[in-house]
Formats: sequence, structure tokens, C-alpha cells
Amino acid sequence: MFTGLIEEIGRVADVTRAGDGLFLKISAKRVLEGTGTGDSICVNGACQTVTAADSRSFTVFVSGVTASVTTLGSLARDRRVNLERAMTPASRFGGHFVQGHVDGRGRVEKIERDSMGMGVSISTGPDLMKYIVDKGSIAVDGVSLTVVSADETGFTIYCIPETTGNSIASDWKTGDDVNIEVDIVAKYVERMLRFMKSGGGDDGDRTLMAKLMEEGFA
Repeated sequence: MFTGLIEEIGRVADVTRAGDGLFLKISAKRVLEGTGTGDSICVNGACQTVTAADSRSFTVFVSGVTASVTTLGSLARDRRVNLERAMTPASRFGGHFVQGHVDGRGRVEKIERDSMGMGVSISTGPDLMKYIVDKGSIAVDGVSLTVVSADETGFTIYCIPETTGNSIASDWKTGDDVNIEVDIVAKYVERMLRFMKSGGGDDGDRTLMAKLMEEGFA
């Protein structure tokens, strides 16, 4: 589990193809503190397991499935990446619950910079947009952000200087693909509503479902 607050920007030191997947060697410093083989590090929003580590870098194996769903499969040497170690019981929780399980990709459609930061418009498919709402939480390339507005085809976010200075948000360009993880709460709500609609649950669940449908919420 992660918070979406980026700890460090790393750099891809090497890419080695292996079957349908690939090994990524990433240069870093801060996230290597206390990190060993088997630990989890979120790379551009995708939770990855460390397969090797030394004092200056760590290596992860990106499976074929992960490479096809996320942007990790297209990373090249010298590319900057967002990094965050998994939470510990003593961690301060300042973002939102980010699993590191990327739901799909979005595409940067427009960037508008001003004196205080930048607004970013991102398009994505209806399979993800149904979970994205105004003022809701979303992770883009692993960064915990608040949705400014959303419609049927995409959403907008605003990155303050703290975000652009401590993540690869400053590297985004129009046309770039980004990793998207929607708020897990929305997916659980959808699952529960679908279950209740199908007649599952107890009398209380069915009463709640009837009320939600009566009021136009379901």
C-alpha cells in the first residue's frame, strides 16, 4: 500500500528484455534506505518487487502483463520515474490509499501552465471514467492528485509547485501516456451495488438498494 506522495525521482539505468517482460535497473538514493530484495517500490504508480539492490540502484522485473497494462514496458534508459516505498505502520498518511495496481492508461491532452503550477487535461476510456468524479482522488503515474473536473471522456487535475518539483509531472508533454489508478473505494461501491442489484445480500442490503434506486442513485 502506498500514499501517492512521491519520495524520489529515479532514473532508468538499464533495460533488459526477458521474454514477454523486462528487467528495469533504476538509479536512486532515498528509496534504497532500508530496502532489500523482495520489498515493494511503486514505479510510476505500478507496485514492483525488488529483485536486486545495491547502494546506488535497484532492479525490478516487469511482467508481460504489467508491461501491456502500464507504461513501464515503454521506458528507456535515462527516463525519469516516480518512486515511493511501501507504507509502514508508522508512516504518516498524507495522500490517499494507492495500491500500486494500475487500472489503465490515460493520455495527456492539454497542459496549461500559470505562475502557481499547471493544469493538466487527461483523456481515458469509459471503463475508468465511471470511477472518476469531481473532487475525487486519483493517482497519475503514482502521484496522489485531486480531480478538478471530469466528464465522459476525461478529467483535469492541477499540479502545484510542490508536485511538479518532486515528481515527473514536470516532464509530462501533450500526447504522453500516463498510468492511472482510480480510487479503490469507487470500485468497492460498484461491486457492492452490482451484488445487491442481482439480489444478493440480506434484507437490509435489499432495502438500501431499493432506496438508492428510488432516489435515482442506482
